[in-house]
Amino acid sequence: MPTRAFDALFIDFYGTVTSGDRQAVEDTSRCVVEEFGLPMPPAEFAVEWGKTFFAAADDRNHERFANLCRIECETLVETLEPLGHGDIDPVPFVARLQAYWANPSLHPESAEALASLDVPICCVSNADTADLLSAIERHNLRFDHVVTSEDARCYKPAPAIFERALADMGIRPERVLHAGDSLHADVGGAKPLGIATAWVCRQGRIYDVGQTMPDHKLSCLRGLRDILR
Repeated sequence: MPTRAFDALFIDFYGTVTSGDRQAVEDTSRCVVEEFGLPMPPAEFAVEWGKTFFAAADDRNHERFANLCRIECETLVETLEPLGHGDIDPVPFVARLQAYWANPSLHPESAEALASLDVPICCVSNADTADLLSAIERHNLRFDHVVTSEDARCYKPAPAIFERALADMGIRPERVLHAGDSLHADVGGAKPLGIATAWVCRQGRIYDVGQTMPDHKLSCLRGLRDILR
């Protein structure tokens, strides 16, 4: 019998299994721009907010950890400060993102593609645990393990979240494929640990600061089965 290429799959959730947050972020940014009369289009503000968010998340690991909701609030205020609107309550705006986190739409092929795989699957997500579990339950998805940034107290691409997943699955890095839509968080986090990577490059992906080259490139999840064999 031929040896299987991989014995397990790690997979990102938002943007990979479900729709990305581009619409939610830009809708929220549109509300911010209109509320404060900012001199820029919502898409431009979304990119600036995203840059601030990525930098903050990379710095809020371990003893400095803060959950996703808090970082979004902090970085929204930080993004608005140079524009003269730093003294605001960010919670009503970030609540729009939370609504997306708890109930994103699935990509059309996701449920069928995941159900067709015959290896254990661990969802590894930069997410607040309650929101992610709510989304998984809403869509009746099967994962053998779930590891969030709250569980590991760090955000991808930090190695500890992947190391937590490896420990939970009891598996060596070279026997795992990690699939995700972010070059920065997914490919850039897994590859240095010796985990093979599949970049799920969908149309409409929001701003990505990563440049690490993946081992495989997919346009949707249907290609995972062939890579895992």
